[in-house]
Amino acid sequence: MQYRIGQTVEGKVTGIQPYGAFVSLDRYTSGLIHISEISDGYVRDINRFVKVGDTVTVKIIDFDYQAQQARLSLKALNRPHARSRRRPLNRKAELPANHIGFSSIAAMMDQWISESEKGE
Repeated sequence: MQYRIGQTVEGKVTGIQPYGAFVSLDRYTSGLIHISEISDGYVRDINRFVKVGDTVTVKIIDFDYQAQQARLSLKALNRPHARSRRRPLNRKAELPANHIGFSSIAAMMDQWISESEKGE
């Protein structure tokens, strides 16, 4: 099967380590769900979320085509509201009123350089 980043697939958990769960996607392709991709919250024990032999639905977040190995995520599938929290593409971020910015740094740069050269 041809896999692609962003695709949702099913696989079987084949092993668990403290850092993640190994998943077989098919006969030739395996993947890892890193502990950071198990849940949005703190994960003390991966075994509380998946067990060896479980069939899991995961999202492919990266894929090494030469090694036929995938980086997988469970938590990416549990974020239906994440898209709605994003800022619309056509709106610029508003800066707070007390924002200093680069122009203030540029205005002070000569003075700071002069002070540092004098050893102040």
